[in-house]
Amino acid sequence: MLGIIHFGTFLITGILLNLTPGTDTMYVLGKSLSGGKQLGYLSALGIGTGSLVHTLFAAFGLSIVLKESQIAFNIVKYLGAVYLAYLGVKLIMKAKNEKFDLVTVETQDKYFETYISGVFTNILNPKVALFYLAFLPQFIDSNYEYNFLSFIVLGVIFTMTGTIWCLILAKFSSKFSQKIKTNVKIKKWVDRLTGLILILLGIKLALGKLK
Repeated sequence: MLGIIHFGTFLITGILLNLTPGTDTMYVLGKSLSGGKQLGYLSALGIGTGSLVHTLFAAFGLSIVLKESQIAFNIVKYLGAVYLAYLGVKLIMKAKNEKFDLVTVETQDKYFETYISGVFTNILNPKVALFYLAFLPQFIDSNYEYNFLSFIVLGVIFTMTGTIWCLILAKFSSKFSQKIKTNVKIKKWVDRLTGLILILLGIKLALGKLK
């Protein structure tokens, strides 16, 4: 149907891949622990939106530019690395604020900012685009005339399973949020640790190569 083959294998593999810890997982986990369930949900939805953008890019051939052009790949890669490092430094600097309290947390962690950060965290990772180009075609009939539809359907399903996992992660990790937010010392250390991890992920992304 719609040129999709071996759907069961795709679904199981996709779920297992989504369960693998990565940049998206760390972003959702950090936001949920420091800001609570709502910020965790918004970060997950932002990442899901970014994943849908990658799906459309792959479906209409735009992601091939990143695969074929080292320059384009590097531009997106370094933008993503800088953005992750920026988010990490921002968290660390916030933790150093002596006036840090519950009110500050709620005013600084804007809902829209959290959502948009999730979108860009995903979009500015060129390896996500390359993953879509490498993974999805394995489950598409090469003889199917409208294979872009197959790309979209599979991409949406993969995004849905990933988003559901991130929402579950946000819900359960946010249970510790209230205790963390009411303890300034713990809150600062959580922000520092999350910030450091984001910086390290940015460095890892910057060192990644186009294969």
